[in-house]
Amino acid sequence: MSYDAISLTKSLIQCPSVTPSDAGCLDILTKALTDAGFQCREINRGETKNLWAKIGASQPSILFCGHVDVVPAGSAPWKFPPFEPTESEGYLYGRGAQDMKTSDAAFTAAACRFVLEYPNFNGSISFLITSDEEGDGRDGTKFALEALMKTEEAPMCCIVGEPSCSVKLGDTIKNGRRGSLNGKLILKGIQGHVAYPEKVKNPIHMVGPLISRLSSEVWDEGFGPFPPTSFQISNIHAGTGAVNVVPPVCEITFNIRYNPAHTAKSLEEKIESICRGLGLDYSVAWQESAEPFFAQGTFLTSRLSKAITAVTGIEPVLSTSGGTSDGRFVKNWCPDIVEFGPTNDRIHKIDERVELSQISDLAEIYYQTLRNIFLDQTHE
Repeated sequence: MSYDAISLTKSLIQCPSVTPSDAGCLDILTKALTDAGFQCREINRGETKNLWAKIGASQPSILFCGHVDVVPAGSAPWKFPPFEPTESEGYLYGRGAQDMKTSDAAFTAAACRFVLEYPNFNGSISFLITSDEEGDGRDGTKFALEALMKTEEAPMCCIVGEPSCSVKLGDTIKNGRRGSLNGKLILKGIQGHVAYPEKVKNPIHMVGPLISRLSSEVWDEGFGPFPPTSFQISNIHAGTGAVNVVPPVCEITFNIRYNPAHTAKSLEEKIESICRGLGLDYSVAWQESAEPFFAQGTFLTSRLSKAITAVTGIEPVLSTSGGTSDGRFVKNWCPDIVEFGPTNDRIHKIDERVELSQISDLAEIYYQTLRNIFLDQTHE
């Protein structure tokens, strides 16, 4: 039996799997993996489905981590219906084409091909696929891992199939990600009539010095391969709607993308120290959405890079740029983790698409990576 990554990608795109629905995607993957000999089960909670599939029980071992859920298609018109996979001028159009049904299909095709060609390989291959990555993720990979860590041996390495490449397939491997810390800061004032400034305390006026201080702060100069930590304000809310009323509070929401030079706790303490230093009456609610991670080993990156070059002729660069992924959960179980998938120029946009050649090439890269892991027994 052969496994065609393009056909499998089309089948997944046909499923309108807007978070947290899998809309049948996991049944498609389960069928393909089961036919190839994988043992499959679901670890579900609420409306979220999580597929765990595994073959083999020894080392070396690799985990493929992915998601089948997608963001909504949006209200803007598409060139082709977003859940009707359409080939046009060398591209496959559809929601999830880049993010990240192509990777799910390509790794499934590669893994099934590998185990059928090498049924007696030494090692294990596993999948953890969720329908809740684009949402809050509470019932997705994080929840499934809490159960798996109690019963399963940690894999030696992990590929997260997020679209990692910038211009051409193979140009970038993400071998780390910055952490993400959110804050909601409330500056407290005294409400009153604008005509009596001596009787009010305007929290909006406090914003200026605080923003100046925080936006000019040099948090660090970068950390190893990581870019400098960045602070960005995303929202400011204040006012009663009346022109003659000083409001009682001003609310600021912000995000910090931080490298391993910091922890969420150290950044929280730093910002609250700045607020106290400015004499502000404030409260702040913190939410850490991701810790930073960095794959310092070379076991996986060397074998993946070798496969990429063999298929595309490109020598990939290692990067820690970009947002967050479910790698932030996997890192606590499997520290040798990277992200590698197709190009990312159309993710979350209308007319999301992927080059048809990328789908086949990505499946070949994943397949060659499996060969490099399991057939080359000279491990670092």
